[in-house]
Parts: sequence; C-alpha cells; structure tokens
Amino acid sequence: MAIPKFSWKDKIGYMFGDVGNCFLLGLMNAFLMIYYTNILGLSAGLVGSLFFVSTMVDAFADILVGRIADITNVKKDGRFRPWIRVMKWPTCLTFLLLFLPVAKQFSDTLKTIYVIVTYIIFGLVFACINIPYGSLSSTMSADSQDKASLSVYRSVGSAVGAGGTGFALPLIVYTENAAGHKILSEQRLFWCALACAILALIAYNILYYFTYERIVSNPRQKIKLNDSLRAMAKDRSLLSLIVADIIVTTCTSLSGITTTYLFNDYFNNNHALSIALLFTYGTTIVLAPFAKWITVKLGKKEMCASSLFIASILYLILYFLHIHNPWIYLMLLFIATLGTAIFSLMIWAFINDVNDNHQVMTGIREDGTIYGINFFGRKIAQAVANGIGGALLSLIGYRSSTVGGRIQTTDVMNHIYLLANLIPAFLLFLAAIVLAFWYPLNKGRVLDVTKHLKRLKSN
Repeated sequence: MAIPKFSWKDKIGYMFGDVGNCFLLGLMNAFLMIYYTNILGLSAGLVGSLFFVSTMVDAFADILVGRIADITNVKKDGRFRPWIRVMKWPTCLTFLLLFLPVAKQFSDTLKTIYVIVTYIIFGLVFACINIPYGSLSSTMSADSQDKASLSVYRSVGSAVGAGGTGFALPLIVYTENAAGHKILSEQRLFWCALACAILALIAYNILYYFTYERIVSNPRQKIKLNDSLRAMAKDRSLLSLIVADIIVTTCTSLSGITTTYLFNDYFNNNHALSIALLFTYGTTIVLAPFAKWITVKLGKKEMCASSLFIASILYLILYFLHIHNPWIYLMLLFIATLGTAIFSLMIWAFINDVNDNHQVMTGIREDGTIYGINFFGRKIAQAVANGIGGALLSLIGYRSSTVGGRIQTTDVMNHIYLLANLIPAFLLFLAAIVLAFWYPLNKGRVLDVTKHLKRLKSN
C-alpha cells in the first residue's frame, strides 16, 4: 500500500499521542504525591525519596528502549509505530496499579513496597511507548516546517490531555469532611484513573492509525554504543538542550507539586486549583496558532530564551506581592505561564533540530537514542524534583493530612507560597541563560543544517 503524503491527518494523529500520555501523566503529576501522603499516610520526605530512587531506575529504560528501536530491523509498519501498537495495553493497565484503593489498608511496610514496585513497573512500561512515540516525528516528514508543526500539535495534545484532567479532576476527586474541609477521596481517584486509562487507550489507537513513517534510513543499522556516546558527548547542541530541558522539567515538576499544595493548603480552594492546572496547559493552546510564525521569524533559540527570562521575572513579582486572594493570583499566574508555554511548544522541534545537526556532524541518524537520552534527562529532572519536593515539604514542617482538613500552620502555608514562586523564578532564569549562551543552534545554523540535508538527499 502506497503511503500518502504528509497531511493534517498526521498532525492530528501525532497530537493524540500526547493527549494519551497526558491523560495518564496529568493525573499522576497533580495527585500521585498527595495520594501517597494524604491517603496512604506516608511522610512527604519518604515519598520524595522513593520517587527519586524509582525514577532514577526507570530513567535508564528510556535510553535502552531508544537504542533497541534504533538498531532492530524495521517492521512493515515502520521502526517506531509497532511499539505503540503493542505497548498501549500494558501501559494503560499498569497505570491503574498506581491508584488501587485497597492499598490504604496495607501496613506501612507493604505500602512502601507497593509504591516502589508499581512506580517502577509503570515507568518501564511507559518508556516502551513514549520513547518510540517521540522518535516517530523525525520519520514522518523530511521537511523542517512539518516537524515544527508536529512539535506544536504535540504540545497542543499535551495541553488538551493534561489541561483537561487538571481542570476536571480537582472538581471530582475531592469530598468534604464533617468540618467542611476538602479531602481527597481514594475511591473517586481510582475511578478517575480508570477513565483516564480508557481515554489514553483510545488516543493511542488514533496515534497509530493516523500516522505514517516515510523516512526509514538504514533499516538494519548496527552502530556501536561506545561510538555513539563519544559522538554525542561532543555534541554541544545535544548537551546544552538536555541541560535546558532538565532545568525546565525540574521547574515544571516542582510547580506541579507546589501548585497542588498551594491551592489545597494556602488558598484552600479546589476550584481555583482546577483553573490553575488548566492555566498551566491552556496557555499552550493560546499560543499554538502563533508559535510556528513566531519561531520562523525570530528563531526557536532566540524566542524561547527571551520568554523564559520574562517568565522568571513574573514569578519573582508574584512572590513579592504575596497574594492572598486565589483569583487575583490566578490572573497573574496565567500571564507568567505564557512565558514557559513557548518553550513547551518548541521543545520537540528543538530535538528534531538536534537530530538533524547530529546527522550533519556524524553522518548517521540516531533518533531513538538521542530522544531516549533527552528523556533520560527529563526523568532525572523529575526524580530530582520529586526528591526535592518531598524534602522541602518536610523541611518547612508540612504534615500529612490523612485525618482531613487544613491542619498546616500559618508559617508552613507561607513557606508553601514561597516555594511555589521562588523556585520557578530561579530555575526559569537559569534555563534562559543556558539557551542564550550555550545552545548553538540559532536561526541561521538551523537553516544551514536544513540546506545541507536537502543537498544530501538530492545527491
């Protein structure tokens, strides 16, 4: 069967890949830690440590999966799409294991084992669908503008999946205790997890059946890992992008944790929390129609470095204002998240640029390995964020609220506000510096790489 030309169908299909991912990750990022602390009764410090160790373990799966995908024989439906066809089922099923209501009845030792085992299993299985999905974009079209469009559509998919869950779930998963305080319901959370798993399964099917692989280079390529790692260690564009992505991912992960606690304890308003989580992703949708035009005119590096710096300043302003009204805070938070949205929209296009530049430097394509290494960095960032998040909550004196209600002291709540604003202010400024002064692929260099690859293809 002849493969059709790249079209809107590929963009929609690719978008649904991250819709599916973020139906799962959106719920996890917003509620997994608070589920462990407020439902299972584990200390925030212990949960942070468990997340750190578990995430470090499954982070290596990202590189392994990417490497296997790069060196195994190409199937009839491509190099990366077969992974999606097979791994969608175990991914959705293992996701449900994270939120079993019966875990509340376990002993403390069994709860700890349950958290470690289920978190590692899901991380390993999820890598087998996420790494091939991310690598898929480099094989769908040779045109750089098509790849930029895929990055935008993927980010919109992320916003739809995570923003949808972020908006709806806080309105569903909480109940009120006798004192009228909002408390998390483990039963409601599990049913929401089941709904998210079903929706993710549908989204993965759309991803598989709407997309095609058109660029299959070296169907049986065998590349020594040592040679690959040596070449990548000298790739300034890859190293600097990984560092910048690690910093922004750490910021995003910590913000996901601190925002939940901020609105749960400081503002005590779950309706405002749902809007805050929606804002985090809704800004991506707001900017999506303009993202391609902006980056074509100004360049990805130039625009993202500037937007991250502006976002840093806005978070710093939020801290010094020390707002007590959740709705005023939300209005300013929306403006601040506009600064990070452009980076979220372009990160996958950044990776495609790095892949192209790596081919120019080495003469080979290693999309799966490079994507796996980048996602390894993101996993490390998530592990660090979870570890730091739990440690910081313990440091400021946060107490698990398994009994229900807002039991934190005023001092603790003020420190939660500090963490929610000063952390992103610092990290986003650091990421802006990395992109501006270390990452080498400016607008001119990207154009040169694209021209070089077109010449290679024409020869």
